[in-house]
Amino acid sequence: MIPRRRFLLAAAATTAAAALTANPAHAATDPATDAAATGRGAPQPPEGTLTDLGPASVASPLGNGEFVGGVLYAGSRGLSPNVVGAYDLAKDSVTAHFDIPTGVGIWAMCKVGTDVYVGTHARSDLYRLNTTTGQVTKVAEYPDHYIWTMASSPDGKVYLGTSEPGRVWEYDPATGTSRDLGQPAPGEAYVRSIQADATHVYAGVGANAHLIAIDRATGEKRELLPQEVADRDWVSSMGMSDTHLAGGMNSLAELIVLEKAAPQNYKVVKATAAGEKYIVSVLIHDGYVYFAGRPSGTFYRYHLATEQLEVLGVPYFEALTHRLLAHEGRIYGIQDSAVFVYDPATGSLDYVNLVQRGFKAAPEEPMSVHSDGKRVYVGGKGGADLHDLATGQVTRLGIAGEPKTLLTVGGTTYLGVYTQAALYAHRAGQSEAELVARTGNQQDRPRDLAYDAATGLIVMPTQPEPGHMNGALSLYSPRTGTYTTYRPIVERQTVYSVVARRGVAYLGTLIQEGLGLPPVTTTARLAAFDLVKRKLLWQVEPIPNARQISSLSFGRTTMLYGMASTGDVFEFDLRRKKVTRTLKVGAKGGELYVTGRVAYCTDGDKIYKIDLEAFTAVAIVEGLAGQWFGGEPKLALDPSHRALFALRGRDLVKVAISGR
Repeated sequence: MIPRRRFLLAAAATTAAAALTANPAHAATDPATDAAATGRGAPQPPEGTLTDLGPASVASPLGNGEFVGGVLYAGSRGLSPNVVGAYDLAKDSVTAHFDIPTGVGIWAMCKVGTDVYVGTHARSDLYRLNTTTGQVTKVAEYPDHYIWTMASSPDGKVYLGTSEPGRVWEYDPATGTSRDLGQPAPGEAYVRSIQADATHVYAGVGANAHLIAIDRATGEKRELLPQEVADRDWVSSMGMSDTHLAGGMNSLAELIVLEKAAPQNYKVVKATAAGEKYIVSVLIHDGYVYFAGRPSGTFYRYHLATEQLEVLGVPYFEALTHRLLAHEGRIYGIQDSAVFVYDPATGSLDYVNLVQRGFKAAPEEPMSVHSDGKRVYVGGKGGADLHDLATGQVTRLGIAGEPKTLLTVGGTTYLGVYTQAALYAHRAGQSEAELVARTGNQQDRPRDLAYDAATGLIVMPTQPEPGHMNGALSLYSPRTGTYTTYRPIVERQTVYSVVARRGVAYLGTLIQEGLGLPPVTTTARLAAFDLVKRKLLWQVEPIPNARQISSLSFGRTTMLYGMASTGDVFEFDLRRKKVTRTLKVGAKGGELYVTGRVAYCTDGDKIYKIDLEAFTAVAIVEGLAGQWFGGEPKLALDPSHRALFALRGRDLVKVAISGR
């Protein structure tokens, strides 16, 4: 095991060169761009020619784990298929993998005897792994989108918490049947944490916090969350002992500890790390409540008898701890690709990389793609894969989060990272990206990035945390280091796409605010925001009943082009503030780039070329079936305007284009 004693560091804002340039295609123009990358100096293949660059993003992110004897069974997220890897502590190696053929990830696991139960999401299936024989059997399926959490009761039943709606299910291994225990808090979308004892199931609910006790015999439901904390967002993680429940509440990084027999006897414990917002995993063991926070990655414990809180360390800075487990006197924390181990007897905190010990790494569903001309960044869970276009070499840029959007300006690539709506900066050749700022303001998902040469500002729109209203727009000045956030921008919507020119940012919106909050508007908007006066100038609805404007790109003169979730491309005259033409192109919305008198866009399966004079479209590539995370198709334009980068399945492909 590798000792890792990383403690909190102050996040410093980065500064970049004052002279910055970028083109409207979201990438810097670099006259020295390698000919092998751009195609300059070499014959250009016919438009639509594909070059396969191999797996776009290779990762081994974990979602949960469970001990049976001396073996930790850890479940993956985002692989195809997902797997449960068996890490044998005595051998210090992963000795077996078990395929889980459905679902895009494993968030939930529990055990009954020597059987491990595995819950998947999108689709929601329940599997039993017989650890004695190694047999994997699908035993149930559920109509809800996600299985977020599972726990077993002392008599061997399995309880599942799901989302959309937030519901509790009971599975009985003895009979192979499932029972719907209903919605603990009707109207709430998520059951994110669950525990069960001999008499009750305890469900932690969001996006408005509830802690509900469900009588296993009668189905009667009782709220345990004290009125004093009823305004919190979630009870998103939970631990249980014979006498106590402990739940992690968002988004003030609070732990509530209460007596099961007398829930009016409770304590609220505030996590102490600077900027802490979430309690992501909880375990009650040997008189202590162990819990992990985020975004700091700090590991804490609270003594039930003395009510003293301790900071035990930071196993890995900013990492998410998915599960805490106790085994033979030690505490194990499941993180992406790794496990940390805390020994209460000695105070040691060690770190075990499961990939180095044989855990499967495989292509994941990427979240973003971007070309700076010499390399392609592909964002996924826990960082980005960097593909060198000249050599074909792939390196990993690790980040404790998920890069959702990228932009290169003046030799620096900026990454908008989920969660915390963080902005990072990375220069080619550096082994790490540097944190610029976190948005705060109850924001968590960056949606796009743009650069305005007139003001020198980088613009990043963000989506709010689940259950919260109103997205935001953040402005970062690399010259001064200032980072300013405005919220709301377009009232009761999220800004999803952005381009900027001559001191104005043009915004395409999404009607969804925080996840789990029903939209209150029906149609996405196009809006203009003055970056100098810092005010909204106007807004219109360019495509009827569009859920979102997925992409925007400047054309010649005063024309702006956009693509909507409906698959429609529209032309908008900025001078007249009017939609002048629309064209049905794809099956759904994706990225759109204008280059000269043509544009390119994708719906994830096809890439289309649009003649902007005739306003007609033709597919130049078909059959991509790009497996993008969340089904949101992406596309990157090389700064040379001679190539696009997309996904075919989970492989990164370079697509030759004429750019005219």
